[in-house]
Formats: sequence, structure tokens, C-alpha cells
Amino acid sequence: MMSADVEWEPGKDIDLAAGALKGLILGGEHILKLSRDRVPLEEGTLERSGQVTDNGKDTVAVSYDTPYAARQHEDMGAHHDSGRSAKYLETAVADGSSGVLALVAEAAREGT
Repeated sequence: MMSADVEWEPGKDIDLAAGALKGLILGGEHILKLSRDRVPLEEGTLERSGQVTDNGKDTVAVSYDTPYAARQHEDMGAHHDSGRSAKYLETAVADGSSGVLALVAEAAREGT
């Protein structure tokens, strides 16, 4: 779980929740970009299946939708081209979390 303190100018009329959700969506796009640079690449189908989804409950999901996406993510013994690896989404989240927090904070400060 990630958390962050958000500060903005007192008296500034903003919609904090809408701004934060916009930031989450931007953060999801950031994680998707990082993970696409790591996803195993044979024909590009797995890479193209990546998406960011607003779940409508103040959450955003980053996912890949092929029958083999989970297997490719979890199989640490599989051989991949240079720069491509298993755990492509998990490592993108770990490496990109500070960027997500910054995007959420900035968008929340700005409002919608």
C-alpha cells in the first residue's frame, strides 16, 4: 500500500478527490509504461494487452489481459530477451511508486 501527504494552498477552491483520482490514473499510466519496457516480448501481444482501468471506487488497476500473462509474470525460470523479465508489473510498481505518489499529490493540489 502507498500513502502520501498532500498539501495545497489554504483557501484554494479545488476538488481534492477528483484531482487525486486523476493523479491515480496518471500514476497507473506511469506504471504501465515502466512495465511495458520490461514485459516479455515475443510478438508484442502481451505488451499491447496492458491497460489502466479506473475501477470506480477511487482505485486504479494496471493489468495485462492474455491467457499467459500471469504465467509470464510469475515464471522466474523462463528465458527472456535482454531487459525483459518475469515480475514485469511487480518491479514496475516497486520502482515507480514514488513517481505515482508525486503524480497523485500534484493532481490533488491542482484539482480537476
